[in-house]
Amino acid sequence: WREENLPEGQPSLQQSTNQACMVEDILDENLLQSALDLRLGRRFIFQQDNDPKHTATISKEWLQDNSVNVLKWPSQSPDLNLIEHLWRDLKMAVHRRFPSNLMELERCCKEEWAKLAKDRCAKLVASYSKRLEAVIAAKGASTKY
Repeated sequence: WREENLPEGQPSLQQSTNQACMVEDILDENLLQSALDLRLGRRFIFQQDNDPKHTATISKEWLQDNSVNVLKWPSQSPDLNLIEHLWRDLKMAVHRRFPSNLMELERCCKEEWAKLAKDRCAKLVASYSKRLEAVIAAKGASTKY
């Protein structure tokens, strides 16, 4: 494929490689330290979806090299990743502020992320078993969540 022949929205090989490298940097700078800060030690299972940048060789190798247990997550699975709800909340809050440039966008994102209610996170976590039960009952089909 030549880049101009890619379907709309399909990232180029260069974009995919850059995204995978960014994921590796994010993991390197955050994942293990967050586990330490949360006093999880190595007793955690890392969850991510099957986005190509997450399943790229460089990402898989980093996780394997750092002995991170990864939750097996089938493609086309219902979205049970709770962070997606927080991303939506963040996107809506930032959108209401109409940032006009990249620096303003970054500042707005950081400010709005800091404002996200801690009880919102707690409620999402508390609802997880109900979400799982609903997905099982729906045999993987859509749920109200």
